[in-house]
Amino acid sequence: MNRSRPCSGRGRPHHRRRHGAPLLPSFAARPQGGGTAPCDERAVFTAVVYVLTSGCAWRHLPPAFGTSPATAHRRFTVWTEAGLWRRLHRAVLDELGARGEVDWTSAIVDAASVRAKRGAP
Repeated sequence: MNRSRPCSGRGRPHHRRRHGAPLLPSFAARPQGGGTAPCDERAVFTAVVYVLTSGCAWRHLPPAFGTSPATAHRRFTVWTEAGLWRRLHRAVLDELGARGEVDWTSAIVDAASVRAKRGAP
């Protein structure tokens, strides 16, 4: 994915808010106070998904998303470390499976997302 491509901000992706919002890790206020004002987690989530799906560089995130590129990237890092993307993927598959909208007769494994074991055949 080309991360240095400028972004237009058009065509913001549609996501199912009911999936992402309950799975997002919560952020508590700093005990010592200060810091930046809390931000809208859904706006940050939308911005992160936009960067990931468009190939936009973080630094070119359009201001229309209502969050800074630094905040979007920081939350992406925290969410990745917390396993958000795996949980979100599972939640979507569970819902689609419950509605009978997943065809389990065929599947594709993306080698880029599966770590190879050293010495494996």
